[in-house]
Amino acid sequence: MKNLLVTGGAGFIGSNFVRYMLDRYGDVRITNLDALTYAGNLENLAGLEADERYRFVKGDVAEPDDVAAVLADGGFDAVVHFAAESHVDRSLHHGAGTFIRTNIQGTQVLLDGCRTCGVARYLQVSTDEVYGSLGAEGRFTEGSPIAPNNPYAASKAGADFMVRAAWKSHGLNAVITRCSNNFGPYQFPEKLIPLMIANALEDKPLPVYGDGKHVRDWIYVIDHCSAVDTVLRKAEPGSVYNIGGDHDVPNIEIVRLILKILGKPESLIRFVDDRPGHDRRYAMDSSKIQDDLGWSPAHTFEQAMRETVDWYLAHRDWWERIRSGAYRDYYDGMYAARLKQAGA
Repeated sequence: MKNLLVTGGAGFIGSNFVRYMLDRYGDVRITNLDALTYAGNLENLAGLEADERYRFVKGDVAEPDDVAAVLADGGFDAVVHFAAESHVDRSLHHGAGTFIRTNIQGTQVLLDGCRTCGVARYLQVSTDEVYGSLGAEGRFTEGSPIAPNNPYAASKAGADFMVRAAWKSHGLNAVITRCSNNFGPYQFPEKLIPLMIANALEDKPLPVYGDGKHVRDWIYVIDHCSAVDTVLRKAEPGSVYNIGGDHDVPNIEIVRLILKILGKPESLIRFVDDRPGHDRRYAMDSSKIQDDLGWSPAHTFEQAMRETVDWYLAHRDWWERIRSGAYRDYYDGMYAARLKQAGA
């Protein structure tokens, strides 16, 4: 697994994975295929331009010609597929068409390309949201029913089914990972943790959906990258592995911890109208990957959260540039009315 095609490598998790692999393996070569949509940012990969082991190709995974061109001359040992439309609110309020095109059609284009070019391994990076919502107890296992509750999750579930079909029907050497909520450096500031950090630093209201008691299982992005690497190298074809940080807590606790680390008052918190189809609780059972492949997260939650806050403090210019343009228009459209209703 020395020559990798990574899709979506300019996004949050993808860029962290590219950096992780180049740092860990001196003989790895990575081609990054990314369409550079709103969440793709080549600044996430600043400093790698001079590394001869890395190259960037601008292209769309849902365009067969783009995929065929990059695969034809690559000689890749594996494809690691991160590229996806991933924000639930966008799927709810801006339509599902883009999610179907990128997440389902794009996955199928890649699968077809891998078969045509004889790529030895395909890894689908999926999400815990394909399982839907948990009750007050229990955790998702790899055998939990697929029951998505929003268009984003449904599109990822559809992509997973296409991967399974490629393995079953065509014998493609494919594996799937399903991970819980990530946080860490380079996360686009529409997501919960970077949004709360940035707003707190600017002394702006922190919009929290509903009662703030929606529970998520949080994992540091670097631990997710190490898990993907482990599955890529060790998992049997057709395998599915859940990845989690074993830290499932209500969103309001995350927000209060951020304020505590930054020394900001909880009076900045504003509870706003909940979004449609908001899953109440996720929690992942990662025992299979730990037992089968020997992986476990290397960071505690509080350690990783403090490192994340420190990163956003040190890279304020990075997220301020993002918040100044298209993100600002989106943020205003998504939250302004809710904050006004909340009296902020």
